[in-house]
Amino acid sequence: MVDYRYHTDIPAESGWNSLPQNGCSVIDLNLLRLEPGQSYTGQSGDREYLAVILGGKATFTVGGTTFEAVGGRPNVFGGKPHSVYIPRGKEFTVTGVTAVEIILPSAPSDLDLDPYVIGPDRVAAGRWGAANFGRNFHQILTEIAQPDLPASRLIVGETYTPSGNWSTFPPHRHQNDDLPREAQHEEGYYFRVSPGGLGISRVHTDEGYSENYSVGDHAVQMMWEGYHTVVSAPGSQTYYLWFLGGVGRTQGAVPDPNHGWVEKTVPMLRDLGH
Repeated sequence: MVDYRYHTDIPAESGWNSLPQNGCSVIDLNLLRLEPGQSYTGQSGDREYLAVILGGKATFTVGGTTFEAVGGRPNVFGGKPHSVYIPRGKEFTVTGVTAVEIILPSAPSDLDLDPYVIGPDRVAAGRWGAANFGRNFHQILTEIAQPDLPASRLIVGETYTPSGNWSTFPPHRHQNDDLPREAQHEEGYYFRVSPGGLGISRVHTDEGYSENYSVGDHAVQMMWEGYHTVVSAPGSQTYYLWFLGGVGRTQGAVPDPNHGWVEKTVPMLRDLGH
């Protein structure tokens, strides 16, 4: 069995699931799966959570606030998500309206905030890259796309990598506190793939360590260092939820110096219709 430094799989059992291992010191991840009428109650403690509904509907009670029947898309490939921000210091109860899957990235928080819902109308969508490194994104909770939505550390979005394409290419890192050039952020990826599909994620460091990992449903990549990239096999579409936390919420990334030139080709390729 390969001892991967950055990769693991999160259990996908009924109820609350936790990562079996996590080398990050700031960010964490949980997966909640409920049947209709089934409930889970927890405490946020000193962390903030963003409950992103992967598929189905649920009712959330956070502190004294209730959000009824949040959700709507059938699965991650069925449109933009609904999400619920759970602040620190709150008891929360989630009840399945339908069968529901919810992914919950979290990070430490020093803010006392009210809970809120992020509907699909607040999720920014677009395309990054071009040609065979073009990919589609949803920005759910970012400083750029949702500057009016408060959070302490969390930055969250989704990426869809089409058949045969690469994501996060050129590979980049964000491990040093050197804004505006580079932000010190840990990052996690939570993967789903189209039925029968296959993706590969790669992390490598300046010190020469590298690993390539075949990703399927519920694969997770937790990165506190290194350059990272993802590719979808032909005939497959790869989804991953990305979530960051670290020093501030301003993003900044440094490309791998061996591949950074690829980014300069994007305007030309787009002018050519790619």
